[in-house]
Amino acid sequence: MGSRGVIDEIGTAGANPAEPSVPTSDRIESGMSGERLVLFTDAVTAISITLLILPLVDLVPETASAHEHASEVITGHFNQIWSFLLSFAVIANIWREHHRAFSSVKKLTRSLTMWNMGWLLSVVVLPLPTEMLGTFGRDRFVGVFYYATLLAGMVCRSAMLRILKTTPALLEEDGEAARARTGDLYAESCLTVLALVIAFAIALAVPVLQYYSLLLLAAPPSLMRLRSRRAAR
Repeated sequence: MGSRGVIDEIGTAGANPAEPSVPTSDRIESGMSGERLVLFTDAVTAISITLLILPLVDLVPETASAHEHASEVITGHFNQIWSFLLSFAVIANIWREHHRAFSSVKKLTRSLTMWNMGWLLSVVVLPLPTEMLGTFGRDRFVGVFYYATLLAGMVCRSAMLRILKTTPALLEEDGEAARARTGDLYAESCLTVLALVIAFAIALAVPVLQYYSLLLLAAPPSLMRLRSRRAAR
């Protein structure tokens, strides 16, 4: 579904779009704020991205005990360094996308909180396939594990954006602009999930491109920016 279709769907979600109702099965939680959830999410993400470097730190005493030259810490472990840089870039990007989604969230529902925890679980797990990638290289199982972890997190993000676009009462902003922005983010998120599935298929079909196919994830944001510029003309 295109972003315009998403926006139109939001606009017809209720009889009075300015005051959307929250489903009785998913009421707004009192005592919980969007800011508090973002702070918790930031803390967990920061820990996960820091954990990526620990296997590289452990290489220093291993190299010293093997009586190898200090430069071997770098020159002898390119796989580990590459996997670290890959996952660092991935976590940094999905953290940025999470902030885009939650930049104006002021209230929470139970389902929104639970999907956010699912997203966090994928971030916490990512250092494990990262270490496996550095150790086992382009192993098929490692590739499946890595992509599955990314896909789980992106599905959770799409679910959160779906909740936000259908329940704009959770947002600080009011009116059509807020619904349009959230609708565009949801459309972009769905395209990103699709791009990841295609990247995964390419990785399975052409093992030499196993992780380079992740570059496809740059396409959805570019397409959405192009669409926005055309719409503004």
